[in-house]
Amino acid sequence: MTERQPRFRDVRAGSNILRTAVWHGEDKNKATARPLLFFNGIGANIELIAPLAEALTDRDIIAFDAPGVGGSAAAGIPYRPWNLARMAAAILDELGYHGEVDVMGVSWGGAMAQQFAFQFGSRVHRLILCATSAGMLMVPGNPKALMKLAHPRRYMDPAYLMKHFEMLYGDDTAGAPDHSSRLRAPTIRGYFYQLLAGIGWTSVPFLPFIKQPTLVLAGDNDQIVPLINGRFLAQLIPGARLEIVSGGHLFLVSRASEVIPLIRDFLDEELEPRPFAAKRRRPAAKTPAVPFAVKMAD
Repeated sequence: MTERQPRFRDVRAGSNILRTAVWHGEDKNKATARPLLFFNGIGANIELIAPLAEALTDRDIIAFDAPGVGGSAAAGIPYRPWNLARMAAAILDELGYHGEVDVMGVSWGGAMAQQFAFQFGSRVHRLILCATSAGMLMVPGNPKALMKLAHPRRYMDPAYLMKHFEMLYGDDTAGAPDHSSRLRAPTIRGYFYQLLAGIGWTSVPFLPFIKQPTLVLAGDNDQIVPLINGRFLAQLIPGARLEIVSGGHLFLVSRASEVIPLIRDFLDEELEPRPFAAKRRRPAAKTPAVPFAVKMAD
């Protein structure tokens, strides 16, 4: 089967010029084939989502490199999640996507997806959050994994990544995807600005006002964003659905055969419209306290 190739384009978003890509869907006339805007993990470039784009061939997949990542120049000054959400909206406008899109984010990108869904709610139809958290108010992962996560060397040195793969991602190297041909190391400043963007940020105050149907995917052996964070998100977002996946932080790739059908079914299924701030599910008798974590996960 011929690999579907993305169309790359540099787009000005505010003071930044960001490298974007669109994988065009094969059947744009299908009612279910709504474009999907993707927010990548920290330090990750566009090419790393190619397997997802290959699996969802019926819709346009829109992705971009964050400032200082992949083919995007680093931002001149630090930015906040609301800045990045505005950049994403500008990209949609420039590429001609003026209607609703589905939004998906992984890890650090999952936090940015939450911000986008709240800030530009009228543009979001459905929301998918993978291996992510509510930001500062999260249960932190394995301290050793978080220390190694904070250094961009995992993107610059394949041997370093393989040595610490199990600690970082909760899978052994047998489950490690071969990213060698698609990997582009982020700049030090770009990586640092991504880490900085998460400091002090949390989605907790606005999660109860997310009105879009939401799917939360969480790995049962995630060393970076423990499963309880997925439960926390699903509890705070009205009507959110939680799916627990066997695997670690990279379950989207290492457990693709299990995860992709869940994503496709969620995007395609017919759901009854829900009113804004729909009634929340009855909480459990006791909600565990969620400790502070200054550092945002990948």
